[in-house]
Amino acid sequence: MLAKTLSISLFGLEGRLIEVETDISSNLPAFVLVGLPDASVNEAAARVRAAATNSKLAIPARRITVNLSPASVPKQGSSYDLAIAVSVLAAAGHFPRATLESTVYFGELGLDGAIKPVLGVLAAVVAAKRLGIPKIVVPLANLQEALVVKGIEVVGYDHLSQVASHLGASVPVVPMKPQRASAAIETKPIGCFSEVVGQEEAVFGLKLAAIGGHHLMMIGPPGAGKTMLASRLPGILPELDEEQAIDVGSIYSLSKQSQFQYSTLPPFQAPHHTATLASMVGGGSQQPRPGLISRAHLGVLFLDEAPEFQLAVLESLRQPLESGQITISRASGQATFPAQFQLVMAANPCPCGQATGSGKNCSCSPTNRSRYLSKLSGPLSDRIDVRLQLNPVNASLINRTSNLEGESSGQIREQVVLARANSSNRLAGTPWKLNSQVAGSYLRRELRLSASVTKHLDAALDQRLVSMRGYDRCLRLAWSIADLSGRTMPNSEDLALATFYRGVAL
Repeated sequence: MLAKTLSISLFGLEGRLIEVETDISSNLPAFVLVGLPDASVNEAAARVRAAATNSKLAIPARRITVNLSPASVPKQGSSYDLAIAVSVLAAAGHFPRATLESTVYFGELGLDGAIKPVLGVLAAVVAAKRLGIPKIVVPLANLQEALVVKGIEVVGYDHLSQVASHLGASVPVVPMKPQRASAAIETKPIGCFSEVVGQEEAVFGLKLAAIGGHHLMMIGPPGAGKTMLASRLPGILPELDEEQAIDVGSIYSLSKQSQFQYSTLPPFQAPHHTATLASMVGGGSQQPRPGLISRAHLGVLFLDEAPEFQLAVLESLRQPLESGQITISRASGQATFPAQFQLVMAANPCPCGQATGSGKNCSCSPTNRSRYLSKLSGPLSDRIDVRLQLNPVNASLINRTSNLEGESSGQIREQVVLARANSSNRLAGTPWKLNSQVAGSYLRRELRLSASVTKHLDAALDQRLVSMRGYDRCLRLAWSIADLSGRTMPNSEDLALATFYRGVAL
């Protein structure tokens, strides 16, 4: 007796279709799994047998062989339990086998037959749809997560008997538990830019960063507003579209989170400076999991007290900042996660934080000051487009602006959306959507500016005051300034302002 059904194997975000074949033969009783299963998959034999018995679904005392095909693909995790159980029960004759081959089953079984939630359901549903599978069965606890994807039938159950009964088995059905309204995940509200006192130059810099997707660095004393400004950046970014929100949700579905959250708001990750390399870039001994840079995909990664991070953690950001993705290699294969994030770093001017203005209150030696900021290497700093120097806010400024309200986040977001529309129209037909993504060769050929506009920047390049990467980044920033102003081409003033925010001395 032979039965087949389908499941999904996830390695990173990549999903492969797995055919679960079961053969029951009249040999000595055994339950054997083949097809490169790991320890957790091998343990499915005990879980499936106990779950079937406790669901009043008898499994014959014969040799049961389950093959997970293709056998060359390593199988990891407990998400194959449900597919194995359905395949075994079909082979045992509990229900017809004809309808199984067009449905993916994804879930873990408890010994009592309960179908338990698993990680990666959204990524599995996306993979099943991409592979042309019309239907997927998932744990009831993961149903809301799976229903985010349109164009594929998604069904949720919380007990094996419910699945068997739906397929035609004559079995007492354990009633489906009522779905609790999922508790909203507590998130800190995004503050408004109208609350920022002073720092108009910094607010404009963040506006430019939002328009072009540029990376940003803020240096200033404690209390100048660095964290306040960075935490408000997501509030002026355009909302994610449905496809982008599903991409971000798929990453979160693979993370070990207590609750899944689907949101159109750009993500914001602000790790503590003690974060490890693995937590930042992702990893895992067998199944790679996304790190903080991937969970910040299409959003903001904020590194407060950036010089206090481990050097290896900071240097690990260099490659993802250029490529927009991170590849994690393991013996069983390579997993690639998207990591197209905006990096925002904040730092004090020195260890004590008082080396501003005259610096008379600073207790640090010149050597310590130099060593502190030199923890941010040249290659990493060269990837930062906008560099802001924040000064303390004094009492006269507070009194002068107390009755004035600056631009709100909503007003700035409207400007950002309009400027991004200008960028999108110009870059139509290219693989890029934001100015920060445009290749340098395209900037210098297709979007070439006149020599009279770039003469000062060209001179800085000849004098080695700016690198070739920095040259291109000044051009990208100038295009963002022009998009904000509604001009079709940057002028010399735009480029001068771009070099000012870039920190290039012309």
